[in-house]
Amino acid sequence: MTDFTMFGLKPVLMTGLETQGFKAPTPIQSRAIPVIMEGRDILGLAQTGTGKTLAFGLPIMHNLLSAGRPAPKTTQALILAPTRELVTQIATTLDGFARKTPLKVQRVVGGAGMQPQIQKLAKGCDILVATPGRLLDLLERRALTLSETQMLVLDEADQMLDLGFIHALRKIAGLLPKERQTMMFSATMNKQMNEIASAYLDRPERIQVAAPGKPADKIDQSVHYVSQGDKARVLEGYLKEHPEELALVFARTKHGAEKLMKLLTGWGIEAGSIHGNKSQGQRERTLQAFREGKLKVLVATDVAARGIDIPDVRHVYNFELPEVPENYVHRIGRTARAGASGRAIAFCAPAEMGDLRAIERLMKRDLTIAGGTAWPDDMAVAARAAARKKGPGRGGARPEGQGQRPARAKPGGPRKSFGKPGGGRERSRKSA
Repeated sequence: MTDFTMFGLKPVLMTGLETQGFKAPTPIQSRAIPVIMEGRDILGLAQTGTGKTLAFGLPIMHNLLSAGRPAPKTTQALILAPTRELVTQIATTLDGFARKTPLKVQRVVGGAGMQPQIQKLAKGCDILVATPGRLLDLLERRALTLSETQMLVLDEADQMLDLGFIHALRKIAGLLPKERQTMMFSATMNKQMNEIASAYLDRPERIQVAAPGKPADKIDQSVHYVSQGDKARVLEGYLKEHPEELALVFARTKHGAEKLMKLLTGWGIEAGSIHGNKSQGQRERTLQAFREGKLKVLVATDVAARGIDIPDVRHVYNFELPEVPENYVHRIGRTARAGASGRAIAFCAPAEMGDLRAIERLMKRDLTIAGGTAWPDDMAVAARAAARKKGPGRGGARPEGQGQRPARAKPGGPRKSFGKPGGGRERSRKSA
């Protein structure tokens, strides 16, 4: 499919595409839209920034325009995403098409007032975009029922597993009708993802438009070998080379992100931060200031960074390397959006040599050296051992969203196997 007109979408959606400047579908859109319009389950594998939101959003809206209106406290389509930012991005994109239609799009996330969300759901909605934790909160308060939900989308499913949402997903799936259409999208695929796909999808069409782990081709990737204590000053130097260009800086922990942001601000750099300790309002205001260029630097954690879709981001700095190599792909995917070019520099301290090698194995390439010299093996091993004594996260703090242990099941409640959606009575941790 080389043109949106070939899908047979409703005229109002075609008008929206034309108004918003969408000309030709991306590869994931070309292959996914016809399958979803037919009502089939789908497993979509595509890197970030490839147009997944419209790949599932357009056919969902097309099918719902022929359906009746939702009953109070119900939703006809449920889209789950791991972070508040991604939920907001999806809801905003879909709402841009729904405004000229009878369709109602609502979003619910943690960090925002519960009562306003309950009031919005009272009349029912056609499409609900939610984080798993807040959705469960609303379901437990009987503000919503999923008994009439016809379509389920799990977006960034790999990240939801990384954040410990598996028990929440099981519980939510158990509240949905068995006869439904399910769409799962992910940038990576591993054994656990295969098990989830087998449990939730019925004879899905598997669509893969880029090899898992492959970043955008226009990203210039490199590594700068630097001791942990010198990273901030090296970062300052890079940022001041391009003072008018937007840069994303990734830290591992909430405390680390906040501390680094304050340090940069003290050095005269216009910086802000987003992480799990920020309220929804704070995060949205900071993102808006970054999007408008009022802030030139945004320091973020992996949890908060999913869903950042700002085409003007030119630089991504991995101030600390992720312990999950796939997260490196998601981080650098925040630049080179919409066909633009970008630069990604990874800062590597001695204790992070193992993380760097894991990233290079995933990427199937060695990163270009931007500065410093690779740390000797004996130094790297010693630094790693010393860091482990400090506890998780090398600095004693647990990486945000990694290694989080789900809450225990209620006493007496049997644990269900992985392949049985709806099983388990574990309460999910709060949404990011």
